[in-house]
Amino acid sequence: MHIAMIAGEYPPRWGGIGSVVFHLAGHLASRGHRVSVITRSHKGKTPAQQGVSVVEVPWLKAPMAFTRSYAKNSLKALKHLHGLESVDMIHIHLPLASFTRKEFRFMEENIAPVCSSLHGSWLGEKQGVIRAAKAKESATWRNPNDLAIRLTGKYYSKYERAGILESSICVSNSKSTLSEFENWYEPSENFNCEVVLWGCDHKVFRPPNQDDEDEQLRHEEIRLSYDCGDELALSYMAETKTPMILAVGRLVARKGYMTLIRALPAVLEEYPGARLVIVGRGHMKKRLLKNARKLGVEHALFIRSSMSFDDLAQHFRSADIVVYPSYYEGQGLIPLESLASGTPVVTVNQAPLTEMIDSTVGELFETGNPSDLAKAVCRSLEDPEGRTAQAGRGRERVLDHYTYEHNAEAYEGIYLNAITSSEK
Repeated sequence: MHIAMIAGEYPPRWGGIGSVVFHLAGHLASRGHRVSVITRSHKGKTPAQQGVSVVEVPWLKAPMAFTRSYAKNSLKALKHLHGLESVDMIHIHLPLASFTRKEFRFMEENIAPVCSSLHGSWLGEKQGVIRAAKAKESATWRNPNDLAIRLTGKYYSKYERAGILESSICVSNSKSTLSEFENWYEPSENFNCEVVLWGCDHKVFRPPNQDDEDEQLRHEEIRLSYDCGDELALSYMAETKTPMILAVGRLVARKGYMTLIRALPAVLEEYPGARLVIVGRGHMKKRLLKNARKLGVEHALFIRSSMSFDDLAQHFRSADIVVYPSYYEGQGLIPLESLASGTPVVTVNQAPLTEMIDSTVGELFETGNPSDLAKAVCRSLEDPEGRTAQAGRGRERVLDHYTYEHNAEAYEGIYLNAITSSEK
């Protein structure tokens, strides 16, 4: 099969969509398919994958509006690609590409069946931004992207609706996202949608290997650099009195970091040696540090703007728990990467996170509630034996259900069914 993927993110532009497209494309290619990824032009070197070609197209560098300009240029590139080598299947990753119903119909009638992946919705993003603003995470106007989502999310949602009305098949990345589309977008009676939760790279995100001397030295270096390296911590022992709490994701209001920092004083009352490490880029870094100073917990907070994937994977392994306090997700990959690394997750008690995380692999807390978040973190830290058991079950859960091998096999079947149906 020749599969054309239209994805607004692809390395070196990483993000949730970029990660899943990169790995899905590679795994489909390893199964003998040809994959062409049409993505936004970017600076930096694109990683090479055998069997995967990348076509870069120009785009308008403006919040939300880029999705429309990128879609128009992607369609031109798709037509050219199809002329060079017939495309058998088109896979569009919404919502970062805004096609009209007419454009969807053109692709279906003149090129190939369309599979639209639903990575959350603009209306859901808008609600998440509003909830975060009400919780005083950050004012909407502070971030151009948040402001654009709040002001234009409803307008751009029409392109998502076009996708579910005109695609041969849609695939949602969670039951929660599917429910959003069914409730908000009025799909037709013959709306055809499956649910396939994305996996993660279980070979990169894996438990510690204490027999690897270099890895052990890196673990010790990380723990000591964050002032949470007692002897038990350096030996990966869950009974440590200097626990490392990790949070990963963009520094934007929707991710809930202000709630996490507001919870930190209560955590430090119980565990004075605890340290919080946040890894992510974004506009909120100064405000987060300022709030930490006001709360008297600046000494226990470290914010890293960027790092290599190898370093990030080691941070997941070195942490005692990962906290994910997001106000809205289509799915959320960070919790899976944590479980794959053998690290329990503390996250919000709302879908879609509850589709992956429960008390057997972590703890849940009320969204936006610092007190409840602190209690959930302390529950996890006070039970080292339980956390060790959660770590093992979390890794098993990922290997059983959430890998890119699972995704490639599922999508291969979805593509073949769509192609067969279109030929009838």
